[in-house]
Amino acid sequence: MAAADVLVVRHSVVSLAVAVLFVTFPHVSATRDPPHETRYFNQYLDHFNYASHGAETFQERVLVSDAFWRKEGPIFFYTGNEGPITSIWNEVGFIKDLAEKFEALIVFAEHRYYGESLPFGETTFNKENMGLLTVEQALADYAVLITNLTASYCEDPDVCPVIAFGGSYGGVLSAFMRLKYPNLVAGALASSANVYMSAGLTPGNELFQDVTEDFRRYNPRCPERVREGFAEMERLAGQGKQGLHEISSRMRLCSPLQHHADLVNMYRWVREAFTVLAMEDLPYSISNGPSLPAYPVNASCDLLLKASDGIEGILQAVGMLYNFTSNLTCFDLHRDFVPCADPTGCSLMPGAQAWDYQTCTEISLLESTNNVTDMFPPDAFTEETRAAHCWQRWGVTPRPGWLATQFWGKDLKPSSNIIFSNGDLDPWRRGGVLQNVSSSIVAMVIEGGAHMMDLRVPNPADPQSVIHVRQQEAYLIGRWIREATNQRE
Repeated sequence: MAAADVLVVRHSVVSLAVAVLFVTFPHVSATRDPPHETRYFNQYLDHFNYASHGAETFQERVLVSDAFWRKEGPIFFYTGNEGPITSIWNEVGFIKDLAEKFEALIVFAEHRYYGESLPFGETTFNKENMGLLTVEQALADYAVLITNLTASYCEDPDVCPVIAFGGSYGGVLSAFMRLKYPNLVAGALASSANVYMSAGLTPGNELFQDVTEDFRRYNPRCPERVREGFAEMERLAGQGKQGLHEISSRMRLCSPLQHHADLVNMYRWVREAFTVLAMEDLPYSISNGPSLPAYPVNASCDLLLKASDGIEGILQAVGMLYNFTSNLTCFDLHRDFVPCADPTGCSLMPGAQAWDYQTCTEISLLESTNNVTDMFPPDAFTEETRAAHCWQRWGVTPRPGWLATQFWGKDLKPSSNIIFSNGDLDPWRRGGVLQNVSSSIVAMVIEGGAHMMDLRVPNPADPQSVIHVRQQEAYLIGRWIREATNQRE
């Protein structure tokens, strides 16, 4: 995650006047994007407890583009996820193409506690200030913002249908917006949304199994080479400190491993690299975040097999992610990977603290490895493991099952107008909805598709599968807009 600038804001009331609601800074992108403005919206600190903070507010950062908007047209609302909204704006392009087609207002809303949307400014991540970071509070932020947007932009607030969009955790939120606020959101496109996994409704061994499967698809020898590398490390680790130092040298670590706990942390650092390579297994190179070549799974697998041994192969593969600039002389594990309540790890950036807290409370990501169905060393990430970390770090105890209770579990049939899209190369896919729930809650699987592939900026190298899915999504979204408009006439 990118580092966030800190903004300290306190206000006594939330105004309904447009001029007070937003402070506007014009911005014109140098890319193919439409011009957009950065605005700041006054949100209540606590939407649900009137006595806790009274009428205190914070400023939520919002990106708005009316470049394509036709008055009384639809509003395309991106439910921001665990990072600065500016980074998400740069990564997501399909919404902008749809906005031109449907003459929609584009709104990207930043999630509280991320980017510049820090409720308590510099002290936001103090333990005593973290209690207002919940899924429910974030959804309420979006609901209040949508209500004010329609009132501000539309002469008749009931005319402009709102379609929610989101990818990954943002996709979970877009689906939840349709479940919780169907009066405000006419439909939702939830891309790579692991709604079942986040609610603790999956077995807990699928993520890293599917990372392994992505590499096996390209060449069955790749997972075996990874296992060979880990087996050699285990053999060396059995020799005590001398063996740990040899592993450190061969993996080019900046600081030598001192204890077995350091070795486990390094294993998780390696596992995270393979997970990201699988998530970003796109048919074209990317530079937003880490720079990766086209089909990084294939490219890293080739490096694995060309290496002199398994440890060297693992080093070459993880270097594709962690040393994409080729400028590093050694790897700093503590900079790249921080153990947290997410088994894929966190970083040292401020937003990582917020994500750690969320996975310590409502969001459940209990994914383990066993070296049988996956290629990684056995590492059981249990509810007890999670709880111990969360109590030590934040003084909180997770609530298993609460998200499923609050947001319908797997019984989504009473809702409507949700698209769940997933790429079949995305290792998170089995945490989401892969089969139609009803005639209006549909699952779309993108053959050869990676994480959030349909939402990304369209690329000439896109396979026909993602082009076809985008066409289906555009058709359904157009139908939702027509239905919502007809119902309100």
